[in-house]
Amino acid sequence: MKLERETSADGRFVRQPNRFTARIEEGGEHPPEPGRYQIYASYACPWAQRALIVRELLGLQDVVGVTIVDPIRDERGWRVPGGDPVTGAEFLSELYLASDPGYRGRHTVPCVWDRTAGRLVTNDYPQITLTLETAFAPWHAEGAPDLYPEPLRGRIDALNDVVFHGLNNGVYKAGFATSQEAYDEAVTGVFATLGMLEERLSDGRPYLHGEALTESDVRTYTTLARFDAVYHSHFKCAIRRLVDHPALWAYARRLYAIPAFRDTTDFDHIKRHYYVTQTNINPTGIVPQGPDIDWTAP
Repeated sequence: MKLERETSADGRFVRQPNRFTARIEEGGEHPPEPGRYQIYASYACPWAQRALIVRELLGLQDVVGVTIVDPIRDERGWRVPGGDPVTGAEFLSELYLASDPGYRGRHTVPCVWDRTAGRLVTNDYPQITLTLETAFAPWHAEGAPDLYPEPLRGRIDALNDVVFHGLNNGVYKAGFATSQEAYDEAVTGVFATLGMLEERLSDGRPYLHGEALTESDVRTYTTLARFDAVYHSHFKCAIRRLVDHPALWAYARRLYAIPAFRDTTDFDHIKRHYYVTQTNINPTGIVPQGPDIDWTAP
């Protein structure tokens, strides 16, 4: 099966577009209902971990199901250990092809399956967490945080856009660059964004938008959690480490102390996925030891 090329002629990483972008919303083809939807996710994937964190923060564990795929992905794509209890699928690709037999892109996580319709609704990872925060609001646990409050949505969206281009996707642009110019441009952007976040948090605020945890913190955390273990060496984002940014490192540990962040952060899955499966960057498949970092330090 021929996959879409994700590197431009001048060596720049170009992320493939999301194929499934239907919305789960009241009055639509896919209305929000408890027990109807299943998220397919990997602990290794930063985009998927966002959905896992938000699901736990909002107390939606009994409302929206989750299937975790194996961190080692081969030419057949993500494998479902033991087979998927919802669909019986052995590989995530089966769900993509059941929903669109002509699909030729990568089979990405996270994605959401509609049990009633028998098809994928979305693999639009930026929208999945927003859907959990808005469409599923009637089922949020008592006392759950409002991660996308209406008065802050403009500021949250603006910061998320900067963080996506400079950091979340920026590390991939550096890691998968195939020209020096493309790499230099990307890695400069990564550390400019880290510097901006370091300055923003240096005023003592606990979270990116002040006193309250928001969607911006979730999106930033999943890249920070992988930075020293993977992106610093594997993706050549080697100018500085996360731990060399005092405010950001304290912020990352503050988030890690929250169970929804800590319990969905699996460094073994993260390291094995990147170092074993991305043989174009790490052809030996050797998983390095370290780094020796204490995420539980005060």
